[in-house]
Amino acid sequence: MMGILSNNRFIVEILTTIIRAIFFFWGSCSASDVPASFIFGDSLVDAGNNNYIFSLSRANYYPNGIDFGQPTGRYTNGRTMADIIGQELGMKTFAPPYLAPTTAGPVVLKGVNYASGGGGILGNTGQIFVGRIDMDAQLDNFENTRQEIISDIGVAAAMKLLSESLFSVAMGSNDFINNYLLPVLSIPERALVSPQNFVDSMISKYRLQLTRMYRLGARKIVVINVGPIGCIPNQREFHLSAGDDCSAFPNQLAKLFNDRLRHLVKEISSNLNGSIFVYADVYRIVGDIVENYTSYGFENADSACCNFAGRFGGLVPCGPLSRVCPDRSKYIFWDLFHPSDAANVLIAQRLMDGDCSDIFPINIRQLARARLP
Repeated sequence: MMGILSNNRFIVEILTTIIRAIFFFWGSCSASDVPASFIFGDSLVDAGNNNYIFSLSRANYYPNGIDFGQPTGRYTNGRTMADIIGQELGMKTFAPPYLAPTTAGPVVLKGVNYASGGGGILGNTGQIFVGRIDMDAQLDNFENTRQEIISDIGVAAAMKLLSESLFSVAMGSNDFINNYLLPVLSIPERALVSPQNFVDSMISKYRLQLTRMYRLGARKIVVINVGPIGCIPNQREFHLSAGDDCSAFPNQLAKLFNDRLRHLVKEISSNLNGSIFVYADVYRIVGDIVENYTSYGFENADSACCNFAGRFGGLVPCGPLSRVCPDRSKYIFWDLFHPSDAANVLIAQRLMDGDCSDIFPINIRQLARARLP
C-alpha cells in the first residue's frame, strides 16, 4: 500500500511539473506584455480609495507613506504587495485608485485599483469604520470601468484587453478582524454563528463574486488567501495569554477559510471555461517569514514599527503621534494590521516566482505569460 501511495504522489508531482511547464512556455511574450492590472481587496492593497469617502479607516496622513515619499492612502510605510507585483510585471505606474478624479480616460487602460480599507466579502463587514467599499461594490465599480473601456476602444478590443490583464483579489481578513472577531456586543455573529457556518457564508458569497468577475471579462485571476491574522500586532494585543506566540483562534479561523477557498478556486477554475484562477498562499508565506524572521533579515516579528500603545503596538492605529522605529526594513509589521514595505517585497517576490507550495497551480510570472484558448 505504501508503495502505491508513493507512486501516486510521484505521478502527481510529475503531472504538476508538466502543467506548470506548459503554462510557462505557452506563448513567447514577456511579463511586461500584461496590458493592465486590476486590483480588488482591503487595506492590504488599497492605494487610496478611502481618501475619497467618509470613513474612519484612512491612511492619508503621516507617518504612513514615509518611505513612499508622501502619504497616499496606503496602509504601510511604502508600497503594497500589489504595487510591487505591478512593478515586477513591468508596469510604468501603479494602478490608480478608482475614486481618484484623475482615474479616467486612457489611464484606465493600464488598470485600476478598487481596494478599500475595511472592506470585506460580506456587506456588513467593517461597519465600525462607517464608510468602506465591500467586494460587491468594488465589482460594481469595475463594471463602470469596463463600460468606459468598451466606449473607448470597442467591445472586441476591450474583451481582449481584459482577458490578457491580471486580476488580483485580496479579501477576507476584515471579515474576521472587523466582523467575526469583534466583541460580541458590537457584532453578534460570533455569539450566534459557528465558525464553520460563518466561513460557509463567506465562501458562498465569494463564489458569486469571483464568478461575476469572470462574467465581466476577467480570465487571469489571482486569489490571495487570508494571512496568519493571529500573528499581527492587533490580535496579539487582544490575546496576551499567548505570550510571544501568535494567537491560535484567529489563525484557526484563517486556516478554516483558506482550506475552503483553495477548493473554491479549483472548482471555479474548472467550471469557468478559458480561465486560470490561481490560489496564492499568503498564509504560508507570511507564516514562514514570521517564524524564520532573522533569516530574512528582520529583527522584529511581532510588533508594529509605527507604535502608539500596547505591548505589541497593536491597540491604536498608526498616526502623527505614533513612534516610528528607526529602521523600517527590520520590522515585518508596519502598524497594528499591515506588513511593512520590506515584508511586502518578500511576499510579492514569492507570489511572482514561487513554487506550487506558495502559489498554485502556477505563479504570477507564469500566469502573465500564459496564452488562453
